[in-house]
Amino acid sequence: MLMINSKEQIIEYFKSGAKEIKNFKIGIEHEKFLFNNHDNKRINYSKIKEMFAALLEFGWNPILEKNNIIGLNKGGKNITLEPGNQIELSGEKLNHIHEACAESQDYLFELRQVTQKLDIKIVSAGFDPISKLDEIPNNPKQRYELMTKDMPLGGELSLDMMYRTCGTQLNIDYNSEEDFIKKFKVVNAIVPISIALFANSAIVEKKQSNFLSYRSKVWQSTSRGGLPKVFFEDLNFEKYAEFAINFPILFIQHEDKYISGRKYTFKDFMEGKIDEIGNRLPTENDLTTHLSTIFTENRLKKYIELRSMDTCGWDCLCSGPAFNIGLLYGNLDEVYDLISNWNEDKIINAYLEAPKKGFNTQLMGKDLLYWAGTLLDLSKKGLEHRDIVNKNDKNETLFLDHLQKVIDNKTTNADHMISKFSKNEDLSELYDK
Repeated sequence: MLMINSKEQIIEYFKSGAKEIKNFKIGIEHEKFLFNNHDNKRINYSKIKEMFAALLEFGWNPILEKNNIIGLNKGGKNITLEPGNQIELSGEKLNHIHEACAESQDYLFELRQVTQKLDIKIVSAGFDPISKLDEIPNNPKQRYELMTKDMPLGGELSLDMMYRTCGTQLNIDYNSEEDFIKKFKVVNAIVPISIALFANSAIVEKKQSNFLSYRSKVWQSTSRGGLPKVFFEDLNFEKYAEFAINFPILFIQHEDKYISGRKYTFKDFMEGKIDEIGNRLPTENDLTTHLSTIFTENRLKKYIELRSMDTCGWDCLCSGPAFNIGLLYGNLDEVYDLISNWNEDKIINAYLEAPKKGFNTQLMGKDLLYWAGTLLDLSKKGLEHRDIVNKNDKNETLFLDHLQKVIDNKTTNADHMISKFSKNEDLSELYDK
């Protein structure tokens, strides 16, 4: 088994992710909250087990840890269990948004069959609108026990992140280091716009939070999260490898146990300095785990992962991925030209303000509504250029209709949530229909 003891090996790891453009894939991950219908409380682990057992009938296979079911898989898809019993679908790597959206719809169909039978309601929001932190049940997944102990030491809202947030993530490919540099520069520059455009977490503990994306506020106050300054320095594979090497470890999986990595960086691991695991060196699996526990707004594995979108309802689930694919696969050069002279301090400032101010946040002398409209036009152009059509001869731009409405009406999902809820404080408005 290959042991990792040099920076060069990590650079090679990133290089090995490069794909030919014709083989670029799209991977979507989205999380959901689950509540008991009868009491509006989050479901506990025994209900999760019932739900997973019911999903086996749709061809899913159980994933076990010490005899506890902690997830399901089917083909290249996984359903994983999050700390507060949120569930996440990590989809297959697919060719275009039509496929990715069909996959989500199939999953929704299965999930609805099962949740209706078990009297469970689904909530698609970036932050739990109802529960207090101490009301949320946990589950026996080992790593979460460690994280619950260690995460709050580095960020005051880390437990809220773990137990009370849900997001939508998009995984995209690159075909070279140069392509990675361009894409990574773009995705970091547009984080404030993503926060504003996809804001969907305004209600916290049944009250208005005074934020449009409270989820983003929480992630900004989470250990291991944020938008590091180094991300704005033409970040190549070497610089990202250095960033990852010097980043603290969250946990190490050793034999069948999880060990806290709090005292160590990945560099210590590579130098064989961790006594608790017999000073062994990291494997590629250890590296993959480490990279996936860096909770920044965007991150690099063997692909780029975009992480700034609040979860949204089924009607707009495909719009975030389509928006980004239009920009990054369909029209990268034009988008790169647009953002290439943006100032990093102004981006970071907009990033910090966007959760609260949404579209009214200023960036480079314009508000984020202006930039969202500009980027939507560039995305549309990119998807038209890709020209991938479904059986009704419609290309991927059809998935942008939701965002066009958001921009035309200057009203995000968060604004809808506030107006529906404020009228009568009716919680039923927060559940997926």
